[in-house]
This record gives sequence, structure tokens and C-alpha cells, in this order.
Amino acid sequence: MSPETERVHETWIHSDGRVPKGFIRPLMRFMQIEASSGSLLLIAALIAIIWANAPFGETYKEFWHTHLHLEIGPLHFEESLKHIVNDALMVIFFFVVGLEIKRELVVGELRDPKKAALPAIAALGGMILPATIYLIFVAGQGGEATNGWAIPMATDIAFSVGVISLLGSRVSTGAKLFLLALAIADDIGAILVIAFVYTDDLALAWLGAGLIGLALVYLAQRVGIRSMLFYGVAGVVIWFFIFESGVHATLAGVALGLMTPVFPLYSEEDYYRRSTWILGRFEMNRAAPNHRERLDYDAMQMASVARESIAPLDRLEHALTPWSSFVVVPLFALANAGVRFADFNDGVGAAVTSPVALGVGLGLLFGKIFGISLATWIAVRLGLGKLPSRTGWPQVFGLAGLAGIGFTVALFVTELAFEDPSLADSAKIGIFIGSFIAGVVGYVVLRRSKTPDELIAKKLEKSEPAEAVS
Repeated sequence: MSPETERVHETWIHSDGRVPKGFIRPLMRFMQIEASSGSLLLIAALIAIIWANAPFGETYKEFWHTHLHLEIGPLHFEESLKHIVNDALMVIFFFVVGLEIKRELVVGELRDPKKAALPAIAALGGMILPATIYLIFVAGQGGEATNGWAIPMATDIAFSVGVISLLGSRVSTGAKLFLLALAIADDIGAILVIAFVYTDDLALAWLGAGLIGLALVYLAQRVGIRSMLFYGVAGVVIWFFIFESGVHATLAGVALGLMTPVFPLYSEEDYYRRSTWILGRFEMNRAAPNHRERLDYDAMQMASVARESIAPLDRLEHALTPWSSFVVVPLFALANAGVRFADFNDGVGAAVTSPVALGVGLGLLFGKIFGISLATWIAVRLGLGKLPSRTGWPQVFGLAGLAGIGFTVALFVTELAFEDPSLADSAKIGIFIGSFIAGVVGYVVLRRSKTPDELIAKKLEKSEPAEAVS
């Protein structure tokens, strides 16, 4: 790409247009945070493994199985620290996921059916083939082992975006957005699986109360209630109702995220008009006697107008994404990644080659790479979508490899799928090995493939008419 073209491209991204301002730049900020959190997530997982296998490794499970009791009137809550992280804190993670899904559906790549088709079809291929590979490997096992078919379907946004950030400008912005849209479509699939597959013993009264709570939140939005305190308290109450219903409580976070408004109360024109009027009144009040109280009122009015000129989704994402990425997810990894190798009666080698570990690992590696690549190729050949700009098939293959890094959500599904600790630990080993190899393959392929500028140059070279032979 020429310097002039690059400047135009950067100017568009940094312009005040609806797409770059409302979608591209917020998404790039989100990706930067996720990329930074990937290293912390890895550190937390390594600490968990070292802790679980240290001479004092038995303290790992003892600590995370410590129970906390909470009673408020007739309400009683008693869970282990691990379940508090998985069922309560992870609601913040899934709420942020819900926010990103809402942004994609309203102003992002998933808004336009034509643009959404390619990442959605790619994600579908990246879910079906991994699940199929897993079921093939555990076909002879039967019993609880078959419950883990959804584990290799997951893509970890933080790790995949973290790896792609190491490649810098070697990967085009379109390719990065394709990976993120694919991962978000993947998250939608995972959320549906959690909702409909890993839900047992429904308590309809509690579920009904949770749905009524969501309906009241919707009505509150419609009548113009803007207090974040109100919605925060309502969110906690809804979470408790969903938790007691038997549906996994993290889905309350997703539902509330999807209900969050994408657009602000005041447009840019409203903000300019109102703020100008308040500043004019502020100047007048400065000259009035005993003006301090009036000036305080003007300042509060200006703060309210400024706050309501930012979309609730943007405000919440800005406030919660760092907490989700740098606190909640690392804590989740610390609480769930600690596999104690001494617990494998037949040795670590036998655990690595167990059907569950192989199904998960090969599902993440081959299932994601070939499932996503093949589904993308079919979609393009049928005219259902087209590749992102400055992206070729080697890049698609590399992106599919990065999508095979299934960590956070894969571990989460593992905890839901298995009650047998040995099966869960085998699945975690498969997650670690499969994710690592898939990530390395994706990185190497993208590193060795043509840069976006080289792809543009090659395309221009092909489009130029052949020179006449003298």
C-alpha cells in the first residue's frame, strides 16, 4: 500500500464517521486490552499448574473448595470459592461478551447479513468439525465422556488476539476483524450450547422470576430510567434468580449485555446545543451574587449531558473490560487450570493419549483449522461472502489456527460437562496441548505468508494489462 493510501486508510479509521467511531475504534481498543490480558492469563494458568503440582499441591484444591456462607433474610447462598469465580465473577466476563455481541449485531460486521455470512459460516464449520472429531474419539467410552463434545468448539478471544498482536502489520485490519467476528459468532454458539445443553433440573418459579426481572429492566429502559445503580442492583437480583433456576447464571450476564443500549441518549448535535447553553448560563451565573450554588448546579448539568452523550454500552465496556480481562479471567484460569499430574493413576502419558484428551486436543487443532478453512472456502465459492481486504487463503488458514486456541470458554465448558475429576483433567490437558500447537501453527503460517502490502502489489500486478512484446 502506498503512503498516500495508508494515510487515507488511517484518516478513515480515525474519522468521526459512524462506522469507525461507533465500531472500528471501540473494537480496536477492546482488542488491545484483550491482547494485553493474554499474557496475564497465561501466567495465571502456569501458576495454577505449578501450585497444583508442588509438594504442597493438595492446598490448591483445598483452597478453591473453601466454602463461603451468606444469608440475607430468607435468601441463603453457600458456594465454594471456585464456584463463586465460575458462577458469579464470570458473569462480568460474559456480560462483556454480551456487550461485544450487541455491538457486532447493531453496528458491526454481524449487522449486514452479507458481511456476517462469512464469519458466521466459518464459525459454524469451526464448531461442527471439532465436536465431530471429539465424538469419534470418545465413541467407545460412552457414559459421561460424551458430554464433552462442546469443549473443542470454543475460541479464546484474549489468547488469539494476543498472538495476532505479535504479528503487527503483517495481518490486515480486515483479517483481525474477521477473526474477532468469527470468535464472537463462536461465543454465540457456546452460549446457546450452555443454555440448552448444560442446564439440568430447571426450577421454573426461579426462572420465571428471572425472566420477569429482565422484562422489568427492558421496561425501565423504555420509560427512560438512566440510573446505573438501579440496573446494577437489578442485575444482581436477576443473576440470583437465574442461579437458583438451574440455568447457568452467567447467561444472565449475556442477556443483560444484549439489552444494553448501543446509542447515547443525546446525539452530537444535542450535546453541542445543550453544553453551549449550559456554558452560556454558567458565564451569566458567575457574575451573580451568591453564585456558588448555581455554578455547582451548572457543573452537574454539564456532567449529566456529557455522560448521556456516551452510549451506555461504551461506558460499561470502558469500565468493565479491564476488570474482566485483568482480574476475572486470570482468576478463572487460576481456579480451573490446576491439573495435578500425580492424580493420574496410569501416568501423564496415558492421560495425554486418553480418548478425551485426544478428542479435545485434535478437535481444537485439526477441527478448528480445517473446519474454519473449509467452511470459508465453501462460502466464498458459493458467493455467500468474500474474503476481507488484503487477506489471502494462507492468512485464512493461519487465522483458523489462532481460532484453535480454546482456553477460557473451553475450560468453562469442561467444568459444566464433567463431574468426574479425571475426565475434566484429561480434557484440560487436551485444551493445553491442542491450544498451544494450534496457536503455534497459526502464528507460523501468518508470519510466513505475504504481508497485506505484498498481497495488494500482487493483485495490482495481475490486474495490469500485459506489456506488448516488442
